Amino acid sequence: MHMLYDSDSFVVVHMQADAAAEDAPQPSTPMLARHGFEIVDKRSGKEVYLDGSWAELFQQQITAWQLNTPTQEEVEDMLDRYAELAQNPVVVH
Repeated sequence: MHMLYDSDSFVVVHMQADAAAEDAPQPSTPMLARHGFEIVDKRSGKEVYLDGSWAELFQQQITAWQLNTPTQEEVEDMLDRYAELAQNPVVVH
């Protein structure tokens, strides 16, 4: 788990499947290695978890941000669009 962004309005965390401990017991059935992003909207107290194709689209956005350093306002505008998908209240964080 890697914190990518933290502001007064949002937190973005990258959840990585390969971040599991190497000493952890392996599951009896093979599992797909997946990653995702959790976006927490601090203003509404809700979060959205992006995985699959949503995570891939968000990863492309992050790559674009690395090439063209955006302003905080541009980042927050984009996160606000994703936060519209948030339905789950943050219970424990």
